[in-house]
Amino acid sequence: MTTAVDNPFFARIWPVVATHETEAIRALRRENLAGLSGRVLEVGAGIGTNFPHYPEAVHEVVAMEPEPRLAAQARAAADVVPARVTVTGETAEGFSGGEPFDAVVCSLVLCSVRDPDGVLRRLYSLLRPGGELRYLEHVASAGGRGRLQRIADATVWPRLFGNCHTHRDTERAIVEAGFEVDVSRREFTLPAWAPMPVSELLLGRARRP
Repeated sequence: MTTAVDNPFFARIWPVVATHETEAIRALRRENLAGLSGRVLEVGAGIGTNFPHYPEAVHEVVAMEPEPRLAAQARAAADVVPARVTVTGETAEGFSGGEPFDAVVCSLVLCSVRDPDGVLRRLYSLLRPGGELRYLEHVASAGGRGRLQRIADATVWPRLFGNCHTHRDTERAIVEAGFEVDVSRREFTLPAWAPMPVSELLLGRARRP
């Protein structure tokens, strides 16, 4: 089932943001994909920013991007990378599945899905036993930054940035979906004093038991 996401404003600004990411974020993207192999499902591929960084041991990537304007750019990116990448307009909730995947990759996407708990349960079901969930996500911060995130989430931020919610406890949701977290850490990609709700990212690896 293909379920289009019509977000023309975000589709205009995200390519600009993605092509001007800091080197710190690019390094975290590469680390998030390091060591993967086999068949991989990528959720919310955007314009295909991850595609050049997949290791040679990955023999197939199925990349979901339901926003048609972004998906068109992702397909163009897929055509010029060594990895075998197929871009689909399906959402995680409606994805038809097929053979189980060896890994699922989420990069700056779980903040924007409408039902993160349901999406994570679906991703769990699409992995083979022992398969990995790799995630690089916006994460709820503590203290003053957390208060800023809650204000941003309750006002204009989700409307401007494709339903992005910056104050989600993503790792708790990952565990509650049945995954076992192997490693995770938080990283600031902007100075800690910067008044931005998305300065702190969570990088981690979890697996389906």
